Amino acid sequence: MTKASKKELTPKLSEEILSKLKARFEQNKNRHEDVEWAKVQMKLEASPEKLWSLYQMEETNGEPDIVGYDSKTNEYIFYDCSKESPKGRRSFCYDNEALEARKEHKPKNSAAGMAEEMRIELLSEEQYHELQQLGEFDTKTSSWLKTPADIRKLGGAIFGDFRFNTVFVYHNGVESYYSGRGFRGALRV
Repeated sequence: MTKASKKELTPKLSEEILSKLKARFEQNKNRHEDVEWAKVQMKLEASPEKLWSLYQMEETNGEPDIVGYDSKTNEYIFYDCSKESPKGRRSFCYDNEALEARKEHKPKNSAAGMAEEMRIELLSEEQYHELQQLGEFDTKTSSWLKTPADIRKLGGAIFGDFRFNTVFVYHNGVESYYSGRGFRGALRV
């Protein structure tokens, strides 16, 4: 599948993910009206480790897509755009410290830990609100969000969802995990 040390895909898998990303890009032009796919593909082909991360996002059902372009850094911004929190990233506590603190019934991973392994960032509260401007996401699930250090220090973490035509951001203990809560990621290329 992937070369573990270099975090690069085989040529076949690179072609496969580029094809999926292009199809999603073309189906969702409202997310990136002023972006040209040819320029995106050139950047992706020049960044094999970023392409590897996008493949991980896709494999865990995140459906990554471009949601913006940062002209200052010349980077395309990808978010997980799956309708619900990615299926392959649910039932996790917030971070590895919380995972280690659990004595019983440990989840298989943590949101922050898996994001780090995938080399992506958890969406911040601001990014989550930006995503919700592009559609209705997490209408049946919820997603852990990058939590401010002062909240995390006190043992809490934040998550968001969309209910009653409103984006809600709540709090929970970092050790908690639920079958309907996952996390969404962001990647700059």
